[in-house]
Amino acid sequence: MKFVSFIQDGRTGLALEFDGGRLVGLDESDDAYPGNLHLLLSKGSGSLQAAENALTGGREIDRAAIEFAPPIAQPGKIICIGLNYKDHADESGMEAPSHPTVFARFASGLVGNGQPMVLPTDSAQFDYEGEFVAVIGKRGRRVPREKALDHVAGYSLFNDGSIRDVQFQTSQWTVGKNYDGTGAFGPCFVTADALPKGCEGLRLVTRLNGQVLQDASTSDMIFDVATLISRLSNAFTLEPGDLIVTGTPSGVGGARNPPLYMKEGDVCEIAMEGLGILRNPIVAEKAE
Repeated sequence: MKFVSFIQDGRTGLALEFDGGRLVGLDESDDAYPGNLHLLLSKGSGSLQAAENALTGGREIDRAAIEFAPPIAQPGKIICIGLNYKDHADESGMEAPSHPTVFARFASGLVGNGQPMVLPTDSAQFDYEGEFVAVIGKRGRRVPREKALDHVAGYSLFNDGSIRDVQFQTSQWTVGKNYDGTGAFGPCFVTADALPKGCEGLRLVTRLNGQVLQDASTSDMIFDVATLISRLSNAFTLEPGDLIVTGTPSGVGGARNPPLYMKEGDVCEIAMEGLGILRNPIVAEKAE
């Protein structure tokens, strides 16, 4: 199943996406509206299938008339993994990690597919990072690796827009990874049963203004999805709707010679087999 979260006329909605991009769904004004994805995941087993049944009886949704929203607008945790592809660690001049490098993002920075990513006024080093996201669907603590993928409800795409000069002012990356409007998330949520286990062996590509700048296989990750879930859940409980943003491959702008950063008027696309294309224009922050 492929779900799209949207906003239309100020109302939140949920749709099924079919081949060819056709959308059929409902919004919160409809009696049969099943709720948003976060609510559905919190209800547990069978909730997504029930939502599919309800949405199938919905109406045609005009893609041009909606605003794509992040699949989950207010995740409890956004757990990001740094340096999870060896080639990216190498280009960053850092050792390949022996343990997952973890930092957090905040929901206040999320934007949906088609919405602008915002270049802040205090930096000209706005970098792209194409990644895929594992969305937790089942609560768990100290999850064994062999059972870890049972806790994944589905997957999506992410552009971890990074303010490089701010990011590296200190050894902690939090501020440079959390400017408002810098974390693009979408375009849809695809259930785990529609993709290879752990999204293993899929091609992940980043394009800036049509130019391919990142091109890798998810098989190149140092820590796969199952390992990440197992390691992370040793420390804290994973809850339905939590996001694990799994890391970016080599080719980021800050590692190029000369560096290549996103600027106003650019369009950045993150694409992966089975997950579609996350496409966002870049705009400059407006002075208040």
